[in-house]
Amino acid sequence: MSKHKLRIIPLGGLGEIGKNMMAMEYGNDIIVIDAGLMFPSEETPGVDLLIPDISYLLERKQNLRGIVITHGHEDHIGALPYVLSRLASPVYATRFARELILVELKQRGVKTDAKLNLVGPGSRIQLGSFTVEFFSVCHSIPDCVGLIIHTPQGIVVHSGDFKVDHTPVICEATSFNQLASLGAKGVLLLLSDSTYVELPGYTPSEGVVSDTLDRIVSQAKGRVIVTTFASLISRVQQVFDVAVKNGRRVFIIGRSMKEIATMALKTGYLTAPPGTICSFDELKTLPHNRVIVLSTGSQGEPPSALVRMANRDPKSRVQIVPGDTVVLSAPPIPGNAPLVSRTTDRLFRQGADVIYSKLAQVHVHGHASQEELKLLLSMVKPKFFVPIHGEYRHLVLHANLARSMGVPKDNAFVLENGDVLELGQDSGKVVEKIRAGVVYVSGLIAGELDESVLRDRRSLSRDGVVVVTIALDSGNGKLAGKPHIVTRGFVDAGEEQVLVEKGQDVVLAALDHDRRRLTDPGFVDARARESLSKFLYERIHRRPIIIPVVVEVGKT
Repeated sequence: MSKHKLRIIPLGGLGEIGKNMMAMEYGNDIIVIDAGLMFPSEETPGVDLLIPDISYLLERKQNLRGIVITHGHEDHIGALPYVLSRLASPVYATRFARELILVELKQRGVKTDAKLNLVGPGSRIQLGSFTVEFFSVCHSIPDCVGLIIHTPQGIVVHSGDFKVDHTPVICEATSFNQLASLGAKGVLLLLSDSTYVELPGYTPSEGVVSDTLDRIVSQAKGRVIVTTFASLISRVQQVFDVAVKNGRRVFIIGRSMKEIATMALKTGYLTAPPGTICSFDELKTLPHNRVIVLSTGSQGEPPSALVRMANRDPKSRVQIVPGDTVVLSAPPIPGNAPLVSRTTDRLFRQGADVIYSKLAQVHVHGHASQEELKLLLSMVKPKFFVPIHGEYRHLVLHANLARSMGVPKDNAFVLENGDVLELGQDSGKVVEKIRAGVVYVSGLIAGELDESVLRDRRSLSRDGVVVVTIALDSGNGKLAGKPHIVTRGFVDAGEEQVLVEKGQDVVLAALDHDRRRLTDPGFVDARARESLSKFLYERIHRRPIIIPVVVEVGKT
């Protein structure tokens, strides 16, 4: 009989899209599945990335046996540069994922002693009490795997991101051979991707996108500019194939797109006849109907190549001209829709013909829809079920789907980050909640941000800032003149002058009310802030950040 319970501890990726990270613990052994990032929303201004809080792992780093990666998307590997700088754990990844991890580490300037071990479908590795077996799954990137994890309590299956595609462009088809016999053996737990559980039926094949791209390119009179995720090399391969078929050459713009395409061509994941890719000098001489531009910027990211084009940035190597066809071959990540819409509008204003998923099937997602999720459940027949990778509604819907497929109601657990699920061979229970917050990455700094910092940033972006400078005479402690008020991001110039003049009078009157306390900087600060805040809200119903500055002046 097993001495310990199996502990399932999500550190990220549950109740959200991205930041995927799952710890699994038995006795003194811990393994981690994936270490991803999430991109910020408008609610986190000034933040570049969000990554999981690994405090739980840092406190038990002597027990960490390895980090197992299911595939190379940033929401599964993007936190590794920050994790490996603090935890020198061995990493196990397939070949393409390993190459992308090396690119990530290089871009972030991180050097680590952690060993990057190569695994593949059919591989088995021993990590303490866990034996991890890998099986191929089809997603939207090469070398994706699911995991069959043998534990002292029973078998755990982790689906990774997957779909069923019988005509994939690059990735292997999802392998059901290794899963077929598990149902008869008995599976303790299934952890399954929930991202597209809302969609009925089956996910369309990548082959559909090839046909759409071919039709668009063959009909276009000018340049075709295609933007997609840099790591979506199946789409990049489709662009190469369509370019060759239609007698066009491909110019790649965007640092991450160039780096990943170069790596994929070098390692054989991408193939292109000689002369398919052109240089910038060649681009300038080619007729527009002989060019495809492959660009970053599918998410409307401000520094990306496509956004520079949309903004008419003079430093952009490619400028939009009437007759260009722009294909947005990727869906907006949740939270990015406003940025994508803004970029799309700007492209239309410049005379481009913009094609996106609502107009044509220029993208197929890489996740299982309902019938594929049912297929996995019916094959594995798990005793317990935990939906993963999705916002909270996705997890609830997936748990309901599992119950409809025969999983007992009390055996389907909708967890949140930090919940600790303990499993025995016949029992399961959430026993505690551990710290599993968010680490914000801003520039070169990674750490927790106090809610007050984010609140101030949101206020600054919405209502601006007002600085009021108050001069006190060092000789007699009295006011040395009217307060000086400066505003930024607050109101337009015409209204500002009136508010500043009246605001000066308001602060002056508040301080004159009790002149005996002007020698107390804390009193002056509080009175100025309180009186000016009340005045501005009464006048224009806005609450800018107010910064009082108290200075002493006198004879020198």
